[in-house]
Amino acid sequence: MLAVVKSEFLKFFTTRLWWGMAIGMFLCAAAFAVLFGFLLTIPPTPESIAAGQPTGSPLQVANSVYTSGLTIGYTLTLVIGIMQIGSEYRHKTVTSTFLSTPKRGRVMAAKIVALLGIGAIYGLISLVGSVVAGAIVLQARGFDPFPSAEVLRALALSLLVLGLWALIGLGVGILIPNQVAALLIAVGVAQVIEPLASFALTFWDFGQEHIAKFMPGQATSAMVSGVTQGGDNAVQPLAWWAAALVLAAYAGVLSAIGTWRTVRQDIS
Repeated sequence: MLAVVKSEFLKFFTTRLWWGMAIGMFLCAAAFAVLFGFLLTIPPTPESIAAGQPTGSPLQVANSVYTSGLTIGYTLTLVIGIMQIGSEYRHKTVTSTFLSTPKRGRVMAAKIVALLGIGAIYGLISLVGSVVAGAIVLQARGFDPFPSAEVLRALALSLLVLGLWALIGLGVGILIPNQVAALLIAVGVAQVIEPLASFALTFWDFGQEHIAKFMPGQATSAMVSGVTQGGDNAVQPLAWWAAALVLAAYAGVLSAIGTWRTVRQDIS
């Protein structure tokens, strides 16, 4: 099993893709941290509060600054998860993979372990950029960069978020064997369709209270406990642990379905 896991890491880290994404994730995390560091430390006016401007405690502000680039981060790990299996189908290397390790369940388990590790590595890269840049901005604006030890919990959960989104990508990559189609559909759903659906559900009482908060993006935001949008139509987030279970359920179901299909389907 260790040898198979090692081979999955080698498949990823022996290409130029990994460091290109690492540089992009680092720069995006730092840029978003600087931007949100300035935006969230602007003193609110009574008019802006009445209009629903995002407000929060010093802890929520710090969490939001440090995890502001998480949307870009989990999109990239979603893409990595798709490519980890999609590239094998596209380049016809999946046959040699299963010939070298005939037990397909072991191969899929190795991919899951590797993707969790890859997500954690990218999470650390992202956090280095966001924490360094964000802490400098918060300190310059007169805010405590680390108002509570709970900030560390949000940072740790962001690592878990990226790993789980990579597993979601793995499941999508298996269910949609065409790599290009899988990438377009997954990114489109994550960045366009789901946010629009969540917004639309806020105008339906049942959807706002019982559906919207269970969407993957909403669960991701709830895990890191950032500043939430005010107003009557705001989605009330889940507790961080409940949100973690929801996102883990998405990842578990999709990766399990993908593994089951891979084990049973004919591959030539």
